[in-house]
Parts: sequence; C-alpha cells; structure tokens
Amino acid sequence: MIRDITLGQYYPSDSVIHRLDPRIKIIATLAYIVELFVVDSFSGFAVCAAGLAVIVFLSRVPLGFIMRGLKPVILILVFTFCLNIFMMSGDVLFKIGPLTATWNGLSLAVFMTIRLILLIIGSSLLTLTTTPIRLTDAIERLLSPLKLVRVPVHDIAMMMSIALRFIPTLLEEADKIIKAQQARGADFESGNIIARARSLVPVLIPLFVSAFRIAQDLALAMEARCYRGGVGRTHLHTMKLQTRDWIAAIIMTAFLAVIIFLRVMP
Repeated sequence: MIRDITLGQYYPSDSVIHRLDPRIKIIATLAYIVELFVVDSFSGFAVCAAGLAVIVFLSRVPLGFIMRGLKPVILILVFTFCLNIFMMSGDVLFKIGPLTATWNGLSLAVFMTIRLILLIIGSSLLTLTTTPIRLTDAIERLLSPLKLVRVPVHDIAMMMSIALRFIPTLLEEADKIIKAQQARGADFESGNIIARARSLVPVLIPLFVSAFRIAQDLALAMEARCYRGGVGRTHLHTMKLQTRDWIAAIIMTAFLAVIIFLRVMP
C-alpha cells in the first residue's frame, strides 16, 4: 500500500499540461478545489468530473497510475461514507442495531465521497505534472508580494518543495524497512485492520531515524554549497507566461463561471 501513494511524485511526460506555467497550474488547482466546495448537486460534480477527465487525458498520465493513489485513502473514504449514511434523518433505508441508515444519509454519503475522490485526483495532478524545482519557483513568485512585509517567501517555498520532494523518498525508505523486517519474520499482512496497523508501529522508529539522517545530509549538502536563502539568488529559467498559459487561464475562468452558474441556477 505504501508504494501506491502518488502524492509528491512527478510523472515525466511532454504533454501540454506539463508545459504549462506552474503558476497557472497552482491557481487552477486552488480554483478547482473551490469549485468542488461550491458545487451542491450531482450535475455540478458531473461537470467537474468531465473537466478533470479532459485534464487527465491531456496530461498523458496513465489513469491507472492516478487511481492507484486512491488506495491509501480507501479507509478514509469508507469511514466518511459510513459516517454520513448514519448521521442524517429521513426515510429509513436499513438498520444495524442502534444505527439507522436513511436515504438522505445515503445521498449525502455518495455526495461527500465523490467530492473527496475528485479532490484527491485533482490535487495529485499538480505534483504529477510539475517538477519540485518549478513548483518551488512558482510558489515563490506567487508569494513574492509578501516580501514587502518581510515574509521569508523563498524559505517558505523551499520548505514546501522539500516536503513534497521527500515524500516519495520516505515512502521508499519505509518500503525497504518493511521488507527488511519481513525477511526477519515480521508479519504485516495477517489479522484485521487494527492488528495490521499495530504491526506497522515498529516501522516508525527506524523511519524517523532515517528521516533525521536524510534531513541532516541535506542540510550539510546545502551548507557545503554555500546556500544562503533567497537573498541575491537568480533563476536559471525565467518564468514567462506563454500563449498557452493565457488560454488555460481563460478556460479556467470560464469553467469556474459555469460552476457558479450551476450553483445559483434555480
């Protein structure tokens, strides 16, 4: 399951989505998240899903690779579904002891589950189609007005980028630790969900030790290269909006307008 986590991973390709300015992609991702919370009907979700399907097709990222990222959050999706189906009043669907499922609860549970799935897929596309370096530069450029009030924009962007960049590294390290412990007789597969979760506790200590070691190596490497933050630093590649970026911004604005129209339409 650890290998199925796609958050923070970059999928190399030469698609039109990969070539877009990362600033546009960050703004589009934030706009899409807002749209998902503006939507209040299944027809609105259908429009959001159709738009997301077009982006996935244009990105040339395999759908199976994207859907694989949903496996680690299946428990969260199931918990959210069960929580909503039993917490709404209305016509009784079925009963399990003191818990009563209703048709209104079922509708809400499906609604919230679809929202979470679209939210996870839409957010993961940002890191799947943008390298950590370009993502760092984009975050720094977007937050640059905060420099006027002495906010360390470059440091914030660098920390966010490093956090995303090292998610796959830590997952790979965790996978190595699990395989090493399995070779010594540890069992991570048998038992119920709680037992399997407890069996992962011995993995945490060596994983934390490894994380601190990686952080120390990174700090020493940056210090050896005389890294001093964002003061006086230049960029190898200067960001400049191209025609395709303006077209993407126009499409994004039009899509947001459609979602808002569906919300206010009686």
